[in-house]
Amino acid sequence: MENAEIWIDKGIDFIITYGPKLIGAILIFIIGSWVISKIIGVSRNAMSKSKYDESLQRFLLNLSSWALKILLVIIVISTLGVDVTTFAAVIAAAGLAVGLALQGSLSNFAGGVLIMIFRPYKIGDLIEAQGVLGVVKEIDIFTSKLITPQNKLAIIPNGAMANGNIVNYTAEGKIRVDVEIGVDYGEDIKKTKDVLMSVLTANPKVLQDPAPSVNVSELADSSINFAIRPYAKPEHYWDVYFSTVEDCKIALDKAGIEIPFPHLQILKKG
Repeated sequence: MENAEIWIDKGIDFIITYGPKLIGAILIFIIGSWVISKIIGVSRNAMSKSKYDESLQRFLLNLSSWALKILLVIIVISTLGVDVTTFAAVIAAAGLAVGLALQGSLSNFAGGVLIMIFRPYKIGDLIEAQGVLGVVKEIDIFTSKLITPQNKLAIIPNGAMANGNIVNYTAEGKIRVDVEIGVDYGEDIKKTKDVLMSVLTANPKVLQDPAPSVNVSELADSSINFAIRPYAKPEHYWDVYFSTVEDCKIALDKAGIEIPFPHLQILKKG
């Protein structure tokens, strides 16, 4: 009984000593989390009204959210009576160890900052980087997310993006579509060029500035190859590519122009 009374007294003393601090810390955490969400929401609306670039907007909001959450945790810990200066020293020492262990993550963070500063691409751009072709969906603190033509999500570290080669197909507002088609050696070159050019001029998604072109690119073993070069907006690239291939075949058939194909001749000895 005496031991039980001792433990009860200690429990009561603990509640009296730390109970208010614990309750205060919980309230601060709840209210602080609500305030952070409001600050982020107001900042998002203000950036949207100011027409901030979407890539920069998301990056700054993510960075601000993390910074405010870390500050909130420090305030909560100090409310519990923990010496913040001592805690900061421990955090600094731990941060050094973690930093050495997570050099790749820090490199990715630095890469994200560089991407925001130099802006080699933004959300919605069609780019090719690290062997991946796709439309930029998100630029986070550590990674960039691309949607490939196969509708796959590619997540690429920002460190690699910032230090590697990037081809931005959207930056100039127009992109060239490359199509190669071969016709038989017996066909008239000028007639073939006129037929192929008519396909390009009839396509509303083909830009007229720069003007599309059709030129002989190669005298191959069994065909005269034509380089068909229409320009399109980046978002129309695949539409123009596939429609050009299909419409050229239909137009050549209609004009009676033959597209050669491999023939296998079997000779019988006798």
